Amino acid sequence: MTAPDILTTEALSVTFGGVRALAGVSLAVREREILSIIGPNGAGKTTLFNAVTGTCPPTSGRVRLHGRDITAKTPDEVARLGVARSFQNLKPFAEMTLLENVLIGREIHMTSGMAAAILRLPLFREDEARQKRRARELLAFVGLEQRRDHLARNLTYGERKMLEIARALALEPSVLLLDEPVAGMNPTETGFVMELVKNIREQGITVVIIEHDMKMVMGISDRIYVLDHGELIAEGLPHEVRANRAVIEAYLGGGHAPAH
Repeated sequence: MTAPDILTTEALSVTFGGVRALAGVSLAVREREILSIIGPNGAGKTTLFNAVTGTCPPTSGRVRLHGRDITAKTPDEVARLGVARSFQNLKPFAEMTLLENVLIGREIHMTSGMAAAILRLPLFREDEARQKRRARELLAFVGLEQRRDHLARNLTYGERKMLEIARALALEPSVLLLDEPVAGMNPTETGFVMELVKNIREQGITVVIIEHDMKMVMGISDRIYVLDHGELIAEGLPHEVRANRAVIEAYLGGGHAPAH
């Protein structure tokens, strides 16, 4: 039985100064699947993420989460509704520890209130301790437990990628959007991320990935959508997309061909 759709876009378009970055893109993400969105550079992939999360409101079209229209929601509202994302450009709070970075994402789950925080009431202290435990769990989940008290500026590139995922997971999303999670990583690090994504899905979280690493995409995706010049040109199972003539031509035109 096919899982229900959790996130959909309907004829989503984004225009910048007369240039159409997205042209009527309609897609459906099913609950608890790993879905990849691929395409040459400039295809509109990150613009799609931006439109979904409210960072860049669409010119036309609709975004729905669990059937609810979230098109006009702000990024903060979208995050509170259960959609979290990572970014290509890694910008952790450099002078804060890893634990503090993740705790920022836990703030929306604090239940004790402002008065309790100001007065440092037992209710607030218990709430704070609970959020710290969860933040430590998330750092352990991404392999950074031993570095939780280190400043973020001292992390390697790969560790910053993992911190970015932990920060996104801190929101407790139902849908996690990952923008090029293995870009710049070596094969060992890529393998770790692939297993991490599978484990995230096992926790009941739907994962949508933008990625150029075709070995990862073909090895981990349940389904794949392909964008080119802002338009959806193909969708299907990995083996179907890999053999699709339009996809091959789009990648060859961009100087890259999907790997087998």
